[in-house]
Amino acid sequence: MSRPLVSLPDLDKLSADQQRVADAVAAGPRGEVRGPVRLWLHSPELADRAQRLGAFFRLGAIVPQRICELVILVTARHYDCDYIWFNHSRMALGQGLCAETIERIRTRQAPDFDRPDDTAAYDFATAVLRGGKMPAPVLESALAVFGERGVVELGALIAHYHSGAIVLSLSDVVLPDGSRSCLD
Repeated sequence: MSRPLVSLPDLDKLSADQQRVADAVAAGPRGEVRGPVRLWLHSPELADRAQRLGAFFRLGAIVPQRICELVILVTARHYDCDYIWFNHSRMALGQGLCAETIERIRTRQAPDFDRPDDTAAYDFATAVLRGGKMPAPVLESALAVFGERGVVELGALIAHYHSGAIVLSLSDVVLPDGSRSCLD
């Protein structure tokens, strides 16, 4: 018996509300409707709000994009989310994360960081994803590096990509290169 899946909305048969969101997404930096946003179109208001939150993390967050990409990779690996990993491992390289760090995260090994902000972000993300109460030394380090606003933004970034990973796990989304997996 095959696994039940949530369908990908047919982009040629969208409701007016879905089309409004799809047009806004396609007109933005993504250039097309794909990944979790396409699945979120089942709920147009959710899709609109989620894609605007994603835009905030790219354009309005005080946390540097390199750190955001590091945290996104930790989150993608935690959830074994091939789609997010596929897209963001390339972005992480472009933001200056080294290939060795990315590979160590992919293979579930703690990277060796030279920069205190990388260490603080990695430790914070892994503690959040482990669940339970945040260890005081981890929070203290993150606050020292990113401040209260930055720590709140990092937590929200993890939650946003957690949401994307969950919705992607409900469907069978092909990676942009046509494959189905890149984390194995």
